[in-house]
Amino acid sequence: MRLGLPARIFATLLKVFPSKIGDSMWRWWYQRLAKAKAWGEFGFMNYGFIDDNQPVLDSEDESDRLFIQLYHMNIRDIELNGKEVLEIGSGRGGGANWIARTYSPQSLTALDYSGAAVKLCNQMYGRQENLQFVEGNAMSLSFEDESYDIIYNVESSHCYSNMSQFILEVYRVLKAGGHFAWTDFRDKKTMEYIHQLFLSTGFEIESQSDITEEVIAALDQISDDKQSKIKNGTNVIIRRSFETFAGVRNTPVYDAFIKGDLGYYRYLLRK
Repeated sequence: MRLGLPARIFATLLKVFPSKIGDSMWRWWYQRLAKAKAWGEFGFMNYGFIDDNQPVLDSEDESDRLFIQLYHMNIRDIELNGKEVLEIGSGRGGGANWIARTYSPQSLTALDYSGAAVKLCNQMYGRQENLQFVEGNAMSLSFEDESYDIIYNVESSHCYSNMSQFILEVYRVLKAGGHFAWTDFRDKKTMEYIHQLFLSTGFEIESQSDITEEVIAALDQISDDKQSKIKNGTNVIIRRSFETFAGVRNTPVYDAFIKGDLGYYRYLLRK
């Protein structure tokens, strides 16, 4: 099972260096991804999601349906209309743009660690009046206490060096009675630790679920298309690393889902 040379070097350095160095390396990687031709005009980099509860989409959004469905699954049980909303880890911004257009929050602030990604998002979605993209650190949020009604985080927190500090920061800037919607992948032991972090921080768990099968279904459906775009947009040296990151079939992350070494989870929490 090959990671690709850049990915192997990256994974080794993450194990060797302290957490702050790891954070810097993740930032470098996402800066590179923001500029990568492999993603073209893609507004999404997540693994996707398929279940029977499919949202009605505008025709312009249909090509991104599986990626949007992951966002929809994460926030579909909460009311966003007229609310102050924060996304942490907004990536290429497609999810924030869809939510701002579809659910009419009063405002949606989309924060990302990568300045290149924030610049790209402002170029792509700057006309959406209730949406702004800002650069920032998920573990040291530059917002006042109890600033937001709703905070959500999609397939981003696995990059954070200090999950406990991230959850504390979310709790701090979330208003009393507000909701935090979280979804990401972890091994089972780490997920047990995160579950306890949610509780010890003070969150009430309103619902939780294992969505691994639904994510695998999406990966299977879009694997060939992702692989084709990566082949056309990258050189051979880094191609395998991009395939690994994208979770295409027969790469380490995909195989870990199949074997059960990794699971994909979602939590809806209330402060």
